[in-house]
Amino acid sequence: MTRLTGDRIRELLKSVSDRAVLIIGDVMLDKYVWGHVRRMSPEAPVPVVEVEREAFHLGGAANVASNVLSLGAEPLLVGLRGADDPAGSELTGLMDSKGLRTTGLLIDPDRQTTVKTRIIAHQQHVVRADREDRTAAEGEVATRLCDFVEGALETVDAVILQDYNKGVLSSEVLERLLPLLHESGLPVAVDPKFERFFDFRGVTLFKPNVSEVEMALSTNLVDEESVIQAARIIQKRLEAANVLITRGSRGMTLLEEDGTTTQVGARARQVYDVSGAGDTVIATITAMLAAGADILEAATVAGYAAGVVVGEVGAVPIRAEALMAAVDEDNE
Repeated sequence: MTRLTGDRIRELLKSVSDRAVLIIGDVMLDKYVWGHVRRMSPEAPVPVVEVEREAFHLGGAANVASNVLSLGAEPLLVGLRGADDPAGSELTGLMDSKGLRTTGLLIDPDRQTTVKTRIIAHQQHVVRADREDRTAAEGEVATRLCDFVEGALETVDAVILQDYNKGVLSSEVLERLLPLLHESGLPVAVDPKFERFFDFRGVTLFKPNVSEVEMALSTNLVDEESVIQAARIIQKRLEAANVLITRGSRGMTLLEEDGTTTQVGARARQVYDVSGAGDTVIATITAMLAAGADILEAATVAGYAAGVVVGEVGAVPIRAEALMAAVDEDNE
């Protein structure tokens, strides 16, 4: 891993406070149910969770926006929520309370807001239940979304396309958005999923995880060389400037535009929960690119950020102070 000085990262974090990042993708509401398990159910071989408290958090692209905000940049989130459903109202209220702009959270009258409910006992996930609508954004809804993005491009310094296969980044939306993004000259980072994996052509950074790459290429990535080869195939096929494959506890593999490959090591001191770590990585890299970092610097900072958030339970956004503490501790 490139050894960044604390002074350099502080310089980037100072610069990022004057930058704005546009996040386009699937927004979600994360519901956490916390409790204890003291017995098994007599009805089925499952634990009985005695609920102690519940909490709501921003999920999906909204969590990415929250990470961008926590790093000091100004996020502008563009996505779809349901009309007059309690989850959509809760999501909007959470965004308001955190200081996130809601002007880009557009209402789709035919959609329900995505909710992921996680039941946690003794710091461990017991089960997750999803309520979602995966209908592709088309017609009038797609037009409204694309019009909003086109009007916002002159006000931002970088763009994130955050796909969870929930329908916002549909083929119709991408056919219109990608040419606009290319013409803007802005750094564009993509966090893909399987369904439209190869639709994101010509972007600055393409950031899949190992499982997504294996599914897309129908292969097994068994060692470092196979990961690098997969990154090269993706880079060529998508004409992407840079490819970053995240590999969990094995860190990340970066393939740069000039063909240079770097293994960005994992920085986690302890791992409690990996949910949201990918959101933190894409948010941190893009914020750093907006602040003037090169791609290797940005990926290195993101490695530190991911190492911090996996030490928390739940999708917790990275804070600049926690990031700096991790860097300073490592540099000692």
